Amino acid sequence: MNKALKIVSILEKEIEIDWFLKHQDPFKVLIKTLLSQRTRDENTDLASRRLFSKFRNAKQLAKANLKGIETLIKPSGFYRVKAKRIREISRIVARNNGRVPRDMDGLLKLPGVGRKTANCVLVYAHREPSIPVDTHCHRIPNRIGLVKTKNPEQTEIELMRIVPKKDWIKINELFVKFGQRICKPVKPLCYNCPIERLCEYEDKNLK
Repeated sequence: MNKALKIVSILEKEIEIDWFLKHQDPFKVLIKTLLSQRTRDENTDLASRRLFSKFRNAKQLAKANLKGIETLIKPSGFYRVKAKRIREISRIVARNNGRVPRDMDGLLKLPGVGRKTANCVLVYAHREPSIPVDTHCHRIPNRIGLVKTKNPEQTEIELMRIVPKKDWIKINELFVKFGQRICKPVKPLCYNCPIERLCEYEDKNLK
């Protein structure tokens, strides 16, 4: 078993991922991921709750007043740009009878949608094997020596190369929760880490 498989196997045993059991609306996953760009998780959650408490689907958002969207999503930051993209996407999805593309090419054609957002929709909404690379998913594999990459796009390619396709769908969720609970950006809990022996991080905090 290679290093990547060992790490995935250990993290699976240590970290419970229950999102497989939940149905997630593709449109809401798409908009929430767009809102998450360049902001903290708590800001994303607040902005998403505010937005979807008033507008429940693409058809409603397509007709929404731009200023109204801006006010609702303000906690997410860069709200003017995001509001414009949200309404543009909503109009495209509404014209497609509410259906969100379930392939990379189709998703990347939507305004403001990059590979991270597209991969999140594929994994969390459509359950398609893919690897969304966010802050945690880029930082952690590099810190532990699993990959040596300079940007999320390179990380995605490397993870797809070393992790079997059947496990792609789990990677983001595992690294996100692992990064929030143990492998934190500052003062990681190395002394309580289940993969410490496989980790190549030079500044381990073992106290």
